[in-house]
Amino acid sequence: QVQLVESGGGPVQTGGSLRLSCAASGRTFSSYHMGWFRQAPGKEREFVAAIRSRGDSTDYADSVKGRFTVSRDNAKLTLYLQMNSLKPEDTAVYSCAAANGFFAFPPRRRSGNYQYWGQGTQVTVSS
Repeated sequence: QVQLVESGGGPVQTGGSLRLSCAASGRTFSSYHMGWFRQAPGKEREFVAAIRSRGDSTDYADSVKGRFTVSRDNAKLTLYLQMNSLKPEDTAVYSCAAANGFFAFPPRRRSGNYQYWGQGTQVTVSS
């Protein structure tokens, strides 16, 4: 089992940057594939990015590709999401999640395939 706590959210202007962190508890962090999801008010939760357990493979939603970078430091039990060139449509609650199993496409983009979730951190991009 793993517990996840996000941080790093907040208000930012269009074109700005933020780095989200997701701190994990438990020595098994390195065995989990990790994902970032977001949910805007009135919308369904959507996939943002994912990274394989060893950090050697990543995946991004088309809407963030080229602007966001997912990474992890297994020694520090931490997942990151570097967000650049932020847009108002990036405004949402961002949550990290952990999954067992294969880092397969498209399951890694489905929230139902993740077993553990953080509480989320709010990102608000103003124009």
